Amino acid sequence: MTSDSAAPKTRGVLFDVDGTLIDSSYFHAMAWWQAFRREGLDIEMSAIHRRVGMGGDRLIQSLVPDCTEDLQEELKSAHSAVFSTFWPTLRPFDSVRDLLSACSESGLAVGLASSAQQRDLEVSRHILDAGSSIDAWTSSNDAKESKPAPDILIACLEKLGVSPEDAVFVGDAVWDVMAGAAIGVPVIALTCGGISEAELRDAGAAEVYDNPRHLLEHLESSVIGRLAAGAPKA
Repeated sequence: MTSDSAAPKTRGVLFDVDGTLIDSSYFHAMAWWQAFRREGLDIEMSAIHRRVGMGGDRLIQSLVPDCTEDLQEELKSAHSAVFSTFWPTLRPFDSVRDLLSACSESGLAVGLASSAQQRDLEVSRHILDAGSSIDAWTSSNDAKESKPAPDILIACLEKLGVSPEDAVFVGDAVWDVMAGAAIGVPVIALTCGGISEAELRDAGAAEVYDNPRHLLEHLESSVIGRLAAGAPKA
């Protein structure tokens, strides 16, 4: 699956980062759990994990409906502080760099549609070490509403100069699938973030793979491969 590198990239693939490219979903769950415990809130880890991938504001509101604005800021700050202690432990999933490179070499623009805090995103980009394979990226600063709202996808598409009908999104959470559906972008879901294939398919995922390596092995026959070839995505 190759393409003339000088040709303009009018089609693109967006990637979520946490739980999709980097094995960090459970670290986020742990960081939120500790943040809640610091404030005297006993929230079950499983309930937190199922909401990882939402924006922090939505995650907090869904678990603590009567949360005040001040408490929300305290929780977000605590999560950020705890999560930063895990930075040295974070690793990309197997074959991530090869997957990003293959997408780029096929003529697709590649974007990181992340809603992470700016400093977390910079760490993630360093961990990915994908160089010129990535054409654009976003952080929480680029979106008014967090996932499952599609704001971060729209922002990343705008940076790439790609329209929704010419894009595919790869994520690991139900919230990713919902965000893609909101703007008509098909979503390839990966189960490496800890969400089951059945849940992801029920949410509307176009395809489901185990992890980036599994997707790479089937790239040419996937929605991404069809997009790169100029064939219908469905």
